[in-house]
Amino acid sequence: MSEKNVALTQPPEGYFDWLAELKNRIHAAQQRATLAVNRELVLLYWQIGRDILARQAKQGWGAKVIDRLAHDLRNAFPEMKGFSPRNLKYMRAFAEAWPEPEFVQQAAAQLPWFHLCTLIDKLATREERDWYLAKAVEHAWSRNVLVMQIETRLLERQGKALTNFDQRLPKPQSDLARESLKDPYRFDFLGLTDEAQERAVESTLVQHVTQFLLELGAGFAFVGRQVLLDVGGDEFFIDLLFYHLKLRCYVVIELKAGKFKPEHLGQLGFYLTAIDAQVKSEQDNPTIGLLLCKSKNKVVAEYALRDNAQPLGIAEYKLLESLPEPLRTNLPSIEQIEQELEGKHDTDRRRQADAGRVEGGKTA
Repeated sequence: MSEKNVALTQPPEGYFDWLAELKNRIHAAQQRATLAVNRELVLLYWQIGRDILARQAKQGWGAKVIDRLAHDLRNAFPEMKGFSPRNLKYMRAFAEAWPEPEFVQQAAAQLPWFHLCTLIDKLATREERDWYLAKAVEHAWSRNVLVMQIETRLLERQGKALTNFDQRLPKPQSDLARESLKDPYRFDFLGLTDEAQERAVESTLVQHVTQFLLELGAGFAFVGRQVLLDVGGDEFFIDLLFYHLKLRCYVVIELKAGKFKPEHLGQLGFYLTAIDAQVKSEQDNPTIGLLLCKSKNKVVAEYALRDNAQPLGIAEYKLLESLPEPLRTNLPSIEQIEQELEGKHDTDRRRQADAGRVEGGKTA
């Protein structure tokens, strides 16, 4: 029977459920195999790095031994990649950064090799490397996402928003909620400058919702923008509404394109009350509010939060800064660049024409 005829035969009842289960098992086995190979490779690299460190320390071998080792290993294992002098130096740095074999086996070996090289390259302290390593494992970050989180200094921003969660939420939810917010939020990816108004920022955030969710952090699910609330026949619109899967609650985000004012919390608190009354189910935890503003006076913000009965947070957001005036005036405009290019093309054409005439004269 041909492949085509086999595909057309009617399978017995329950076949497709069984097939789906088999596919899941195969995918899981493939994933476990990939992880096992990666683990063995990382452990091998650590052991090589440890040996290089030990021999250089005890026997005084210089840096040239790495070049010789790379040459000999590549000759012995021509089908294997990873034995360049540069990578051997990373192995040495890897063993130096994490000297404990137990930590390498339990934590570091869960990440691909180039994730570990990124941690070594971009971070200076063991504390920073351990923190980003744990987050990369927890959230399954790609290497590009890991680089982005390091370069935007997530460690310094995580859990830094001003909140009243400790007073308004029970533990451990208050701790998780606080760690779910950061300050400041980096919206550089929008390509907007500080002159952008609230609606422009809000609209562009929705257009770049994938990057926005990445900046918000794990657990946030986008519900809607300009969400309509009908309260007693009057209409109100929430800037951005999210649901946090770990906190099991709605999160209302309001944007203010200026400095924080205490009255902003009154509007945000009203939206929380409305969401709790009209949208939240019995299984959901109380709604949380986050006010994002361009700047804030920390003392004023703390006072405003102190006696507020609802769980609220205040954080700043950062856009692209405007170009300084001296730099702005020194940079050519698009029109100037186009004119310059057109002038260059005219000059090139004239030179080609002159060269043709000279060449023609020589031939004659």
